[in-house]
Amino acid sequence: MELTHINAQGRAKMVDVSDKKETLREAVASGNVYMKRETLQRIKEGAIKKGDVLSVAQVAGIMASKETSDIIPMCHPIMISGCDINFNLNFDENRVEIRATVKNTGQTGVEMEALMAVTVAGLTIYDMCKAIDREMIVSDIMLMKKSGGKSGLFERKE
Repeated sequence: MELTHINAQGRAKMVDVSDKKETLREAVASGNVYMKRETLQRIKEGAIKKGDVLSVAQVAGIMASKETSDIIPMCHPIMISGCDINFNLNFDENRVEIRATVKNTGQTGVEMEALMAVTVAGLTIYDMCKAIDREMIVSDIMLMKKSGGKSGLFERKE
């Protein structure tokens, strides 16, 4: 498989997507924030002094998805048609599970935008709770599914 982000001189380049067809594209990414059980309970109860952790994390993740190309050098600036982030409080494993879905109709996919949404949502959870739990771990960030475009459907096998 040839790397598409490398030019003839072996340096980074932005891929030319001008010949690609516009298709409906969707990407789903997920990640986790592991924490102390007490921290998770306080998130559930809305007892974090900085405010509603999951609401703020949701807005931060959506905002980040729209700014992905400003942070990741070879990403194309794209018009996102939808972004949704869902959270699950998993008390069995003391974690917040994050899942982001991003959609657009365009010439390039939205995988990086979904991954960015999950990452920034996780970092926002960390930021809002760090005063009571500095041992939190933001991890397991991964692409779960992508559809559309020339390469078609990808689904992670769990």
